[in-house]
Amino acid sequence: MILAVDIGNTETLLGLFEDYDVRDSWRLSTERQRTGDELFLQVGALIEARAAGVALPERIVVASVVPELDRAWDEAAERLGIPLVRIDWRTKLPIRLEVDAPHSVGADRIVNTLATSCLFGRDTIVVDLGTATTFDCITADGAFLGGVIAPGPRAGIDRLHALSSKLPSVQIVRPGRVLGRNTVEALESGVFYSIVEGIDGIVERLIDEWAPSDPLVIATGGLAGLVAPHCRTVHESDPFLTLKGLVCADRQLAGDAR
Repeated sequence: MILAVDIGNTETLLGLFEDYDVRDSWRLSTERQRTGDELFLQVGALIEARAAGVALPERIVVASVVPELDRAWDEAAERLGIPLVRIDWRTKLPIRLEVDAPHSVGADRIVNTLATSCLFGRDTIVVDLGTATTFDCITADGAFLGGVIAPGPRAGIDRLHALSSKLPSVQIVRPGRVLGRNTVEALESGVFYSIVEGIDGIVERLIDEWAPSDPLVIATGGLAGLVAPHCRTVHESDPFLTLKGLVCADRQLAGDAR
């Protein structure tokens, strides 16, 4: 069993995996000032509550876009007595970063590339809805070709609310209808369908330019399950795709010996 950890700018997703089966998962706020002791207590409590009477995870496998937390996670893992493996552009994996600056590719996009290579083996576009919404173009043989980085789902809401004193902040929900009959309904509709149409428009343009063979479009991230069913271009959603990529990375680094 391993603990896969995807540390994003806003949230951190943790999943306890046995092979590719997630036994439990937790979504936490990413706090850059968190200490190793705090992480030790928090992560230790989560594992203990889920795995009472079960052995601790053999490893913690991490993809992070928040380097400020690297030391804290190292300290927490040491106190837990669990080895930690960090995945980044230098990790020797059976994928290729065919972009101008491989060192600038986020660990989450690297792991998503590995996940699609391991799980699907076909040309894929991954739409990852996080603090930013990223679109990753990945070939069937595991080459990351680049993609698009757009503002995340909450960015537009927060910016609109900050600049417009009479417009309230709203949650991202599927509206009952497109035509809003009051300010809140109009905002909810505008926010939701801006996300949906933005995804469809970018995916269609990527496919037109890239011309992949029978591409799979898969959405991941916390809002994937809400948004993806309403996108005409998205075939499926998997909130744990990045974590499954970390499981793939762990197996690749071990040569499937574990």
